[in-house]
Amino acid sequence: MPGRGLTAQYGVEASLPKPKGVTGDPIYREYLRREKRWKKIEQYERKVKMIQDRIHVIQDEREFEVLHWLLDGKSYRWIAMHMGLSHSHIRRLKDSIVEKLAGDVPNVPYVPKDTISTKEKSAC
Repeated sequence: MPGRGLTAQYGVEASLPKPKGVTGDPIYREYLRREKRWKKIEQYERKVKMIQDRIHVIQDEREFEVLHWLLDGKSYRWIAMHMGLSHSHIRRLKDSIVEKLAGDVPNVPYVPKDTISTKEKSAC
């Protein structure tokens, strides 16, 4: 929030203590804001690099097109309308893409499919 807290205080307010955790220096606050923004950008860059390094594992044309549109920021519904599929099918394709991309990455936990509980339909 640029401009907040920039007004000088006069009189009794000037002698009161400032709130904890807030610096009165607007330049330092802007520096902190930008630093936080750059850290977030670096996180995104690492994720995009991981996808670019592993994109060769996506062999299916549909999955590759879904990945392309997801990287462009399109929604499941938009992709579904564009490709003539249901949005739930696009979600399944995305899950398959994620599974393939995370296949050999060491810091992604692997959960065997037999440990995942599935809800079975009862006859009642």
